[in-house]
Order: sequence, then C-alpha cells, then structure tokens
Amino acid sequence: MPHTATTPDDLERARSKYRAERDKRLDSNRRELLDVSGRDEWVRDPFTSPVEREPCHDEVDVLVVGAGFGGLLAAAHLRKAGVRRIRLVDRAGDVGGVWYWNRYPGVMCDVESYVYLPMLEELGYVPRHRYAYGPEIRAYTRKLAERFDLYPLSLFHTGVTGMEWDEREGTWRVITDRGDDFRARHTVLAHGSFTSLKLPAIEGIETFRGKMFHTSRWDFEYTGGDTLSPLNKLGEKTVGVIGTGATAVQIVAPLAEAAQQLYVFQRTPSTVAPRNNRETDPEWAAALQPGWQLRRRDNFTTLTNGEGASEDLVQDGWTIFYNAMLRDDTGGRSPQELAEQRELIDLRHMEDVRARIDTIVQDESTAEALKPYYRYQCKRPCFHDEYLPAFNQPNVRLVDTNGQGVQRITEKGVVVGDEEYPLDCLVLATGFDQDSLYTDRIGFDIVGLGGRKLSQKWADGPETFHGVMTSGFPDLFLLPPNYTQGTAAVNFVHTLEETARHVAFLVGEFDRRGVVADVHEDAERAYVDSVVNGSGLALLGGGQFLRDCTPGRWNNEGDPDSRPSKNVNYPGTSTAYFTMLEQWRTAGDFTELGLTARPSSESGEEG
Repeated sequence: MPHTATTPDDLERARSKYRAERDKRLDSNRRELLDVSGRDEWVRDPFTSPVEREPCHDEVDVLVVGAGFGGLLAAAHLRKAGVRRIRLVDRAGDVGGVWYWNRYPGVMCDVESYVYLPMLEELGYVPRHRYAYGPEIRAYTRKLAERFDLYPLSLFHTGVTGMEWDEREGTWRVITDRGDDFRARHTVLAHGSFTSLKLPAIEGIETFRGKMFHTSRWDFEYTGGDTLSPLNKLGEKTVGVIGTGATAVQIVAPLAEAAQQLYVFQRTPSTVAPRNNRETDPEWAAALQPGWQLRRRDNFTTLTNGEGASEDLVQDGWTIFYNAMLRDDTGGRSPQELAEQRELIDLRHMEDVRARIDTIVQDESTAEALKPYYRYQCKRPCFHDEYLPAFNQPNVRLVDTNGQGVQRITEKGVVVGDEEYPLDCLVLATGFDQDSLYTDRIGFDIVGLGGRKLSQKWADGPETFHGVMTSGFPDLFLLPPNYTQGTAAVNFVHTLEETARHVAFLVGEFDRRGVVADVHEDAERAYVDSVVNGSGLALLGGGQFLRDCTPGRWNNEGDPDSRPSKNVNYPGTSTAYFTMLEQWRTAGDFTELGLTARPSSESGEEG
C-alpha cells in the first residue's frame, strides 16, 4: 500500500485524533481485577487430571519453579553445566508454560518459529510452519524436557506455597500444596509473564448463568473440536468475546465459523497486519547450513532492536517496521527532528494498517470501528489473515463500546450502553496479570536472610542485580519477565535463553567454588539506580510516549507515572543487556557478590 501521511500537518492531525481516542478510554477502574485465588472454577486444569503421588522429602541441586520455556531453558543449560538433580515444579499438568495453557482454537506464535523455538539445531528439528501453531510448540517443549532428562524429578499439578532460606544448612526449604517438603541448594524462579490469568472486575461478572471461561482454560467439552478442528458443538449457540487483543485476533475466525451468532465486544481495536503464514519449504530446510538458527535469531533481534544489519534474514512485519523505525540513522538531525521523523514513519505505517481494513471489511461503520488510532508501539502488534474477513460474515457483529468497555454482565449476557446482548457462552480473551505484586502473581512468598520476605523488600518495586539476583536471598535466581530490571525483546525466548545461560553459569561457578552467593546491598542499589535513571524508552520519546498512548497494560491504563519507578527494564537494547552479562561473566571477579563457604554438610554430592 502507498504511504499517504508525509507532512507535519498530517502528524498534528494524527496527534489530535490519538489524544481524543486516548482520553475517552481513561478510566482508573480498568486496573481492578477479579481475585481468583482459591477459585477452582476459574483456574483448574481442564486438560490433564492430576496423578496421585507420595509427597517428596528429599534434596535437589536446583529447583526450577515454572516449566515454560524459561524453566526448560534454565534446566537445559544447568544440565549442560553438569548439574544432576534438577526438579521442575509447575501447577500445570506438563511442561510448556503458556503453551500448555493456551489451547484455544487457532493459537499460534506471532514470532517466526525458526527464531522463536530455541535449540532447533541441537534437537535436529525444523518447524512445520513459518509461524508455528500451539500444538506443535507444546510438543516441542516436551522434546526439550525429554532431551535433557527433566521428567524423572519433575512435579506437575503442584504449586509451591512457601520457600524459606535455611542459613545453617545453606539450602532453600520448599513447601507445596501436595504435601512436599524438600530442600534445594539453588532455586530458579521462572514463573514467566503469561501464567496468572487476568479477569476484569466487571460488574456482575459472577452472576452470568451461561458458560463462561478464560481463553487459557478453553472448554472443548462445551465447544467441541480442538485447537485445529472445528468447534462442532456451537452451531446453535450465541457466543460473546470480551477482548480484541492478540488472543481474540486468533479466536474470532474459528468462533465465527462455528457459532450461530458471534458478538465481539471491543474497547480498543488492535493493529492487525498480514501474517502470510506458510508451510516450511523442505528444500529450504534441507539447504540450511550449521549455525543457521543463531544467525537468523540474532539478526531478528538486531533488527527489531533498531541496531541495523546489512541484511534482513527474516523479512517480516516485525523486522521491516522496527528496522525503519528505530535504526540509528541520525543523518545530522537534532534529537527533536529525529523524534519527528520516527513519528512520521509510525504514522505512515498506521495509515497503511487502517487503509488495509477498508479493503477487507465491507461494512463501512464496522471498518471504521476496527481502525486503531494510536502509535504502533502503544500495544503489541498483531498479525493475522482471517480476523478482519470474519467481520464480513452475517453471523458476526462487532459491538464497539466507543472506548468505554463493557458496562456490566447480567445473568443472561453482556450490557453495552442501553442494550443487553443475550449469550449462551462468554469467552474472556483478557490476557494475563503482569502488573500486580510479584509474590501475588507467583502465588507464594519467599523468606530470605533474617526472616525478611520478598513481598516486603519489593513492596515499592523490584530490587535486583542484573535482574537475576536479589540481595538477602542467597542462591535465588530470576529469569526476568517484564519489569524485573532485566530486558525485554520482541522474541522473548531469546531473552530467556540468554538469561538461562547466565544463571547456569552462576550456579556452576558457585558450586565449583563451593560457595553460597548473595548480592552486596550497595551493588544492588547502584544497579537499580542505573536502571531507574536510564531511558529505556528514549528511542520512542521516553515516558511521554507512554503517557500519550491509548490506555492499556503497557502504560498502566493511561497512568504510567503511578507505576513504581523500579518497574522498568534495562535502559538499553536486549543486545546491550546480553553483552553486559557476558562481559561480567568474563571478568569473573564477582566483586558485587558476597561469597561464603557452603556449610560442610552440603558438598553438592548426591546422597
């Protein structure tokens, strides 16, 4: 499509429109969530039944809490470092993390599978599609667990309920909801960002008498079908979907094909660009040379960081936009001129996104309501080929709330404005909680040195060293999800693998030296200050960028300044973060850490 917006006047008109759309959506109540703790009907596992087992009262070298990609990669690199007794613990019935829970119809990854799935060359595997579907990704996580022999000690359908450091023994005591009470010399928290489901506290949500479930707990017994098969029990059902983010963009088309009537309740439209998915070409796969994945993965990260590269190996919606938007090509322009240039690039791209809607959606009012009016990076971009055409089907209706969201839920359905929409089934495509207190999200508190709780230490936001360790909690490691002073990248699995490699190095080095490691408070303070005082959003215009964005998760519903100041990422690209960790490892002096001899009864040998 041609770029239509090129002048400063175009930019000012867009700013005015974006401000108006932002302002109508400002509502502090949007941050209120339904408390689902102890609510089995919301959080139970509908996919796998728990297996009866005896409680564990043993000791392991490393406990990994979380069996998604973060936990699996930590365990894999720990195994490479020679660690023998590794235990994964997860509330799910198997490995996979978000890919275990997300089995909704049409689920797939929006990052190219050749760079997203880790260790492809090591496992001798090439994904079947450019953008892999959920079942293939879930199966691949099982391959990883089997490849690194992680199943024998793993505990599934098990939630950690408490962890306490035993200074005399130099171990973590771990308690679970299955009666386990065991010890671990090191603990890795790999809870991840997409585990704690988010349910909005909409008035009346608990009164609805029809079928209601979150997309991460999809009820195929009710809908029929499976992730890739038609939902054959919805032919006489009226279905509603709350949410129009990345998940809804994937489920709308399968629901439209199956339901008698589908209502999509929209507060804010997403950007939806072409995905152009395709099967992997066997000839292309056969011609791949050793090292192909790391080259492709690093190239993707370099381009999406705006760091520039001589070639684009992936050439998709991510790399093309971010390379044009963020590359360091000042051309002698002032910071203000450069910011305006980037804003114009953003506007041209958004104009193309909006123009594409007009070419696909036949009803003019529906097409206009589906157009996103905000800067491209205000919300995670979406890529899909069937979402927009679904609104041309006679049984599909977009219920645009003009930025106000659903007013309330009744016994019979959903109310928007003065109209009630009767429903048989309500699907909540409302995402995951990534902003509440860390210990609330992981479901337990952690007691460190002197009886201090992590919830107390992090009450005003996380305090870490490199986003990986936190003072007062020895031999405890974090695989940094968002807002733990680590880094974020478009391909988050790349971040997880680099951090997992770092954690495995630390565990191996501490064990080699026979020490317990803790972070000096002054070193942690210096690192936190450097992150907080940095400018992780400088390329986009700093904090003002978030304040100008449409309300959503990334800007705390339009109020980014009320978020704790420590809830920020490393102030540089992910490449810079990875390099910083590597250089620190290479130096090897660990002056920021307090290293004390491990108690003699804990030699690290198997008992």
